[in-house]
Amino acid sequence: PLSESSGINAEWPLRPGAVSVGNLNFVMASDFQTGMELFAHFRDIIKEDSKVKESIKDVVDNLESCLIQLNYHLDCIHLPKEICISNITSKTRDVEVEIQTQFQKLSEAVPPSLFFKYHDKWKSVTQQIISKFCVLHYLEFGKMLSKLDTSNKLGICTEANEGFHLVLEDYLIGILMMVTELSRYTVNRVTAKDLETPEKVANFVRELDAGFKMLNLKNDYLRKRYDSLKYDVKKIEEVVYDVALRKLNN
Repeated sequence: PLSESSGINAEWPLRPGAVSVGNLNFVMASDFQTGMELFAHFRDIIKEDSKVKESIKDVVDNLESCLIQLNYHLDCIHLPKEICISNITSKTRDVEVEIQTQFQKLSEAVPPSLFFKYHDKWKSVTQQIISKFCVLHYLEFGKMLSKLDTSNKLGICTEANEGFHLVLEDYLIGILMMVTELSRYTVNRVTAKDLETPEKVANFVRELDAGFKMLNLKNDYLRKRYDSLKYDVKKIEEVVYDVALRKLNN
């Protein structure tokens, strides 16, 4: 035994799974085994996480390719000439089918319980795709694309309790991005000597602005994105004002 004069307390508490030989505690092999099993479990978790991230990255890369195609077809609306919307929508149908296929793969790759853990990885490309769908829908029908119809175009659910779904914030940000696209479209319509479209777009955007004002937006990205809406509204209204002056002068 340790002498009392050594100043060391010989009554050391035993660790779980340890045995005492004299005054020395020895950890049993089973204690090490439990630790190894625990880290083996951590390794499996990390491996599975990497696998999911890699699958998501592949899908997002494909969605970004689809977005490039949508941008290519939509760019023609900004040309100073007559626009045939039916031609544009017919060219984008194949892209929409591919987008649905990719979102199906994404829903299979992401475990339902981890949806929001990985959501940041695809939300940006989703918001941009939604904005293009909204622009196309407005040009074709003159009204807003609903959240339900947007979900259908993406090939995913509308509500969280239904499975892999369209997040409301992504839908709203897509709408705000659409308004920015329409503000550019309005300017180019005047260049094409189309003096009627700016007023129609202005009325549509004013309704959207009134709708967003009803939302209790917090100080987050959606709120910051909404702040850009008033500048787009102002830009469109300035175009409408210039068109009104031009009509008066004529």
